[in-house]
Amino acid sequence: QVQLVESGGGLVQAGGSLRLSCAASGRAVSSYAMGWFRQAPGKEREFVARISKIGVGTYTADSVKGRFTISRDNAKNTVYLQMNSLKPEDTAVYYCAADISGGVITTPITYEYWGQGTQVTVSS
Repeated sequence: QVQLVESGGGLVQAGGSLRLSCAASGRAVSSYAMGWFRQAPGKEREFVARISKIGVGTYTADSVKGRFTISRDNAKNTVYLQMNSLKPEDTAVYYCAADISGGVITTPITYEYWGQGTQVTVSS
């Protein structure tokens, strides 16, 4: 079992920055790849970024490329999402997720464990 807890969300003006954290427990975070997704009201859950088990490989959605960076600190069992140059369209609930078994990396069903989410609101 894996428990994931996100933090760091909040209200920020357009152009601002936030850093989200995802703390994992129950199993060493180095055992699995991690992803970030987001979901805005009335929309489907959307892939944001993914990082490999040891952090060598990352993949970022085109919509956030160049603005968002995913990273991990396995010693702290924590994954991060640094979000810069935020836009109102980035407003959503952000979720971290753990991929134990592998699959299509941009698809939510690939990820077996999910956090409860943290709200990010970007004002114009």
